[in-house]
Amino acid sequence: MNPPEQSHPRHAAWLELCQLRAAPELIAEVDQLPPGQELVAQTALRRRWPDPLVRGAFALVECRRRAQGKFSRAEAMWFDRKGLEQATAEAVAHHKAERFSGDLLDLCCGIGGDALALASRARVTAVDFDPVNCQRAEWNSEVYGVSGNLVVDCRDVTTLAVAGRLVHLDPDRRQSGQKAVRLEDYVPGPDYLQHLMQTAAGGAIKLSPASNFVGRFPEAEIELISLRGECKEATVWFGSLAGAEPWRATILPEGISVAGHPLEHVADQSPARAYLYDPDPAVVRAGLVDLVANQLGLARLDDREEYLTADTLVNSPLVRGFAVEAVLPNNPSDIRNHFRQSRFGQVEIKCRHIPVQAEDLRRRLPLPGQEPGVLIFARIAGRARAVVARRLDS
Repeated sequence: MNPPEQSHPRHAAWLELCQLRAAPELIAEVDQLPPGQELVAQTALRRRWPDPLVRGAFALVECRRRAQGKFSRAEAMWFDRKGLEQATAEAVAHHKAERFSGDLLDLCCGIGGDALALASRARVTAVDFDPVNCQRAEWNSEVYGVSGNLVVDCRDVTTLAVAGRLVHLDPDRRQSGQKAVRLEDYVPGPDYLQHLMQTAAGGAIKLSPASNFVGRFPEAEIELISLRGECKEATVWFGSLAGAEPWRATILPEGISVAGHPLEHVADQSPARAYLYDPDPAVVRAGLVDLVANQLGLARLDDREEYLTADTLVNSPLVRGFAVEAVLPNNPSDIRNHFRQSRFGQVEIKCRHIPVQAEDLRRRLPLPGQEPGVLIFARIAGRARAVVARRLDS
């Protein structure tokens, strides 16, 4: 990557980053510090190194440690806090990259979370306005051995010609320092997203799963992706890369995926049976609870609840299972009386649509035993109930 012009607002930060890379012994010394010695060590290190480098080394080492569950080569990568938080997890990025091939643009590439996966199977031009992000993305491509397939272009993505190209876009959701949820607060915003979808040949737009995307992209496929039980992103697939179904839920790392239209599936309803099932958050956010219920032979407790139930044991990454021990009225006295006779010594409280003061309730529960239990508040046939259960995956 060429150095940014001195007039660029982040020229000084880029210089500091390059100076830090030229001091691997400082980074190694910080990384090897015993726990609790950081403050004392900082004072000593500042006698030998400039203060900005010492601060940069501590920040980098902290980010690398936090990134261990997100990237397989985190110990050698280049991050800052914001870049790490916004970067796509490696497993999610590789899942998305499977739809791409040939030449493509990765817009708002950040530190390169998606670009690294894309460059493992395609030729990528990674674009970002921030030269510090661009430099990190370039160095990270070297860490992953894909630098031969990646070119970094430091510029405003909205000035780039995208007609007929395949693109991936990860809009900035943290410009103000706080995580933005509304698409109107993304940079670039909704107008550019629509321009991209109307102009590019096809591609993917990464959105927060909590954002207001429902109804905004009627011609696209929206895929909700979860990783280890947490819904990570909503990917808007458009143009040549869009699938035939409007909604998809994908569960990683298992790689299980279901797709369909929420209004085309209706599940049976039933009182709580021997087992209760909580659909993966991606399934819930995609509106595919009824589809999954029908596929797995399950019934809903209520049309306003996502919890499913059955008399048979179902083993699927699409749902988390619980063995039902009792169904109680939503009454504190009845609940306490039941737990007084139970074998539980700790309890997890789950409530999705019924307001519950979970911590206050937990403090008041008598827990005479040793085993872990679960207390699920849910509507069953229109009435609020408390379901006592135990996890099947514990």
